[in-house]
Amino acid sequence: MAVDAQELSFRTTIGVEVKGETWSCVEIPDSAGFFGTGRNVRVDAKVDDVLLENVGAMVTGTGGHMVSLNAKIRTQLGKDIGDDVEATITKR
Repeated sequence: MAVDAQELSFRTTIGVEVKGETWSCVEIPDSAGFFGTGRNVRVDAKVDDVLLENVGAMVTGTGGHMVSLNAKIRTQLGKDIGDDVEATITKR
């Protein structure tokens, strides 16, 4: 994991457990410290080679944040829940 003041890069697996279900999201490690809040924030995200501009990083309910990857984005990635991705999150 690489961190600077505005950007966080990490490798993760698609899929976040929320209320007993697996959501098609990527969890951002140490996100509350990185963002300085436990509330929803807007970010730019790059997942593998797919750029997601001005998307919401939602709270996970366990003190972290996650970015949702809808079916269209997962098709662009050629990946689904359980697959590994490289992600970069940039503060807005």
